[in-house]
Amino acid sequence: MLQLPDGLRRRGAGLALALQADGFEVTLDGNPCYGACDLSHEHADVLVHVGHTPLGRSDDHHVLYLPLSFDADLAALEAALPLLRGRIVGLVTTAQHAHLLPAGAALLEAHGLEVRIGGPTPRTPLAGQVLGCSFGAARETGAPELLYLGTGVFHPLGVALATGARVIACDPYRGTAEAVDPDRLLRRRFGLIERVRGAATVGILLSTKSGQRRESLARRLAALASDRSVVVAVEEVTPDALVNLGLEAYVNTACPRIAYDDEIRFPVPVLAPSEYEIALGLRAWDDYVVDECE
Repeated sequence: MLQLPDGLRRRGAGLALALQADGFEVTLDGNPCYGACDLSHEHADVLVHVGHTPLGRSDDHHVLYLPLSFDADLAALEAALPLLRGRIVGLVTTAQHAHLLPAGAALLEAHGLEVRIGGPTPRTPLAGQVLGCSFGAARETGAPELLYLGTGVFHPLGVALATGARVIACDPYRGTAEAVDPDRLLRRRFGLIERVRGAATVGILLSTKSGQRRESLARRLAALASDRSVVVAVEEVTPDALVNLGLEAYVNTACPRIAYDDEIRFPVPVLAPSEYEIALGLRAWDDYVVDECE
């Protein structure tokens, strides 16, 4: 079985044909794939999973992981220098750029900075690596400021919420750096929390994907308000699925990114676990924590 994430799947047919030419019987998995937590469940002697690092699971002995590395210009780290307020910085990135961190650290140290790189962790086997559901390597640095090397804002926002540190996002392809502001995201999330306080029915979303199935968490959350909440098993969390279920609000225990990334797509509020506890009055507003997988 050959499995690739959406951004790489167009190369799947070529890889499948190359393997078949070497005598292998190959099936290309055409289903969505969001990470190493989303392994193909189709039967095969070997699953070749492209683009992600292993999560340290005990049930993936038949999986061959092929993470990819992408080179990039480190000028973005230099662009971050004027934005720094201190001399101690942590350095984090995703798997694609983890191989660049030693050179990045050397560049920053040449400017007189003390650079800290955390990890590996049980879910991130590369030093300095973070996932959208795991920011342990960032916390391990203990640094008051963190530089995130990569594209987009989701990961640096997650790092900021998970650590409480100031985070600067360094885009290696644009050569730019900017401080991320989690306050705007939090204001939107608090608005959703307020809407859920009065919801008469709440669905606790339980993923059927083996790497995202957090059943004990789902059952615990459902028990917090058993008179209005029900556990709902889902393969894919989509707007149409939520509309068809007809509940007034949902709590996500599948991939943590779903509640944050797809916020504007959902027709009703979808909260993270800690947000639901705030809505129920069981957690204080200032005790907000970003959802992570263990």
